[in-house]
Amino acid sequence: MTAFLSKSLLYCYIITGLFTVKPVFHPLHVSTTDVSFNSSDKQMEVICTIFTDDFEDALEKQFHTKVDLSREDMHKAMDVLVKNYINSHLQLKANTAALPLNYLGFEINREAVNIYLESAKINTPKSIDAQVTLLQSLYADQLNIVHMTVNGTRKSTRLDAPAKQVTQSF
Repeated sequence: MTAFLSKSLLYCYIITGLFTVKPVFHPLHVSTTDVSFNSSDKQMEVICTIFTDDFEDALEKQFHTKVDLSREDMHKAMDVLVKNYINSHLQLKANTAALPLNYLGFEINREAVNIYLESAKINTPKSIDAQVTLLQSLYADQLNIVHMTVNGTRKSTRLDAPAKQVTQSF
């Protein structure tokens, strides 16, 4: 009888724990930033991909407001937050000159958010510098992967926090 009661209590703790503990969706904190020079348009095109739950937490921390990127009725307000966040956590230089990026928008792609940016027309870059601090204020183990492509040549770098700077020559 005691063994049966002990097992029943153990099962109750396990079942209760399943409903009260916040589930961990992924143990890895990672983002990717794809920087590609479009030679036909003479523009730099950038796509940042970040896990939605992590990105919402980062936006809430930085802007001290409730964030829900999936709600259509909040999309315009979220656009402002996403644009401001990306502008403060991603800076590019092409051939040592600062490269302002125009924010185009974001979309949810399953469990990740894709953020789209582009530059004005530029000459083909011989070098690209990137400073990427996405989610580093939120996670000490943040990993930011940066892919840069110019004229079909792709170079990738892994930035483990606190590393934030990468330079590639083409």
